Amino acid sequence: MAYVSVEVVGVRIELPANQPILLLKALYLPRYLPIWIGTAEANAIGIAQRGLTPPRPLSHHLMLDILESYGAELTEVVITGKENHTFLAELHTSDGKTISARPSDAVALALIAECPVLADEQLIQENGIEAPEADEEEVAQFRDFLDHVSPEDFEGES
Repeated sequence: MAYVSVEVVGVRIELPANQPILLLKALYLPRYLPIWIGTAEANAIGIAQRGLTPPRPLSHHLMLDILESYGAELTEVVITGKENHTFLAELHTSDGKTISARPSDAVALALIAECPVLADEQLIQENGIEAPEADEEEVAQFRDFLDHVSPEDFEGES
């Protein structure tokens, strides 16, 4: 299997179902990989992306603490495949262990541990969506818009 590095773009909400989608972008391929996830995992990813540290460890922080107490660190996470409609992932540790995980949990852990996220290249080719080439300024403006938009911004005046 050939793996490619992916960037965690973030979590977006699919409307009208209000279903969170984890959006990964292949760094060297013009493709995005959307993965539908649960609300709790979306919140964990959002907290990790913002670099926030909760006053008490959340589950993902606890998992990394447990790994560390056994003398290991998370070195990378890999989105490995898809069975039926379910994406699969693995956690790779510094002591050579591989642990099966949900992609949403794996990505949250990777963000907290600041380790790379990889994905199977064929998986991205088969399940990804084409990413149009955009200039960096346009992308930055769009991300800024997404970070600051709220439902109230779309309400009409009475």
